[in-house]
Amino acid sequence: MNLSSEFIVCPGRHTQRGQSLIVVMFILVILLAAAALVIDVGQLYYSYQQLQASTQAAALAGGQAIPSGTAVATAKSYDGVTGNKNANANLSSVSLVTAPKVECLTSSLLPPCLNYGEGLANAIVVQQQAAVKTSFMRLFGIPSFTLQATATASARGGANGIYNVMMIVDTTDSMTDTDTGSNCNGERIACALGGVKTLLLQLAPCSPALSSCTGTYSAGSVIDDVGIMTFPGLVPSSPGGSTSNYTAHDYTCGQTLPNGSTETYNNSPVYTIVGLGTDASTNYKTTATSNTLSTSSSAYLVTSAGAGCSGGNNAMNVKGGEGTFYAGAIDAAQAALVAEQTARTAAGITSQNVMILISDGDATASSSQMAGSATSYSSSNECKQAVTSAQNAANAGTWVYAVAYGAESSGCGSDSSPYNSPCYTMEHIANSPGHIPDTTKFYSDYQQTGTGIDQTCIGTAQSTTNINQIFTDIAGDLTVARIIPNNTP
Repeated sequence: MNLSSEFIVCPGRHTQRGQSLIVVMFILVILLAAAALVIDVGQLYYSYQQLQASTQAAALAGGQAIPSGTAVATAKSYDGVTGNKNANANLSSVSLVTAPKVECLTSSLLPPCLNYGEGLANAIVVQQQAAVKTSFMRLFGIPSFTLQATATASARGGANGIYNVMMIVDTTDSMTDTDTGSNCNGERIACALGGVKTLLLQLAPCSPALSSCTGTYSAGSVIDDVGIMTFPGLVPSSPGGSTSNYTAHDYTCGQTLPNGSTETYNNSPVYTIVGLGTDASTNYKTTATSNTLSTSSSAYLVTSAGAGCSGGNNAMNVKGGEGTFYAGAIDAAQAALVAEQTARTAAGITSQNVMILISDGDATASSSQMAGSATSYSSSNECKQAVTSAQNAANAGTWVYAVAYGAESSGCGSDSSPYNSPCYTMEHIANSPGHIPDTTKFYSDYQQTGTGIDQTCIGTAQSTTNINQIFTDIAGDLTVARIIPNNTP
């Protein structure tokens, strides 16, 4: 009985053998597929992040280069293609879907479209792709995935910093010399002021989100606060005790300064034509994105540079009467910048101080022109004093730009080597915190046919020689490219 029962039961048990193995194998296949999915999807996600990062880097580099006309080439050099600056060993198959393309977008939050050889543009689009091989999914017939990434970046000017800018314009006799270059072909003073207007056009008095930049000055609402100084400086009041405002002659169309208006350099001359922290320093454009300067009669920065003056006259003219000495103007500019930065800090605004000096760089003031006891500048080592003043400003946090305009091959006669060179002096006036000197902040317009021009005075980092382009590049340096949505109009 028992034997028969065993005989009957055992065959049934034997028929169930191997079923658990099938279940286990099925589960293992599912687990392997899940592992393959997790590993490969993770790898794809990581690869996409790398592709997107290199695409954005290329777009930002191209956006920074738009004013120079090399945006496309720059973007390509920064893409993820093998051999370029953002190539990654994990992505060896990166290629451009199409060549980077400059665009002129209409969004009011973007800078104006500029044309410097690549078409009218204020943005650039970069699109890359990469074929990423799979590890496990190839077992299921999926050997690779093709990933794509697109990035759009604005040109410089798309995201303004907050700046206090003081421009110092040489108005000594040498600025009546003619710039015979094709980019100006006029008196240097007129060409220099043309550069000032170019700079103003590309700065922002207030936020792009505001419909108007006009109104009463407020330290907390201004974006780019701009002033202008000149040397030689003016006497504090008219000879004879009159309270006539001499500075008004430099921002009122058609007026010229009378004889005796300049002051010796050690006798508290007034360098400031338009000071920082005033309505006049912030009303140069009616809106942040405007492509024109303000036509208001109180837009003193604009009228100083001659915009709106009939007959092409500049309100700001060559003064003469004194030789060149600009250490005092640099010190005065730094003091004004620090005062404005302090006021804006108290209003909760973090701002960067910027100084821009345009001059031929040759300090020539005589001992009598250095007379006075209010300050103690020396009539010797005049060029070295200017370099020291600029370095002090940079060490205090100011970016100091120097534009050598027709620097002569000899000069700075009160100095010894190496400061007995106008070009060397201007190059070493260009400084920034931690960079003494800073070659990226030195520009030179040396391509003139005037007598004695130093044709070797060439910026090693900035080779631009068009005076308006120089100020465009400076404005671009004050702003940054930024990634914007790909569907920005």
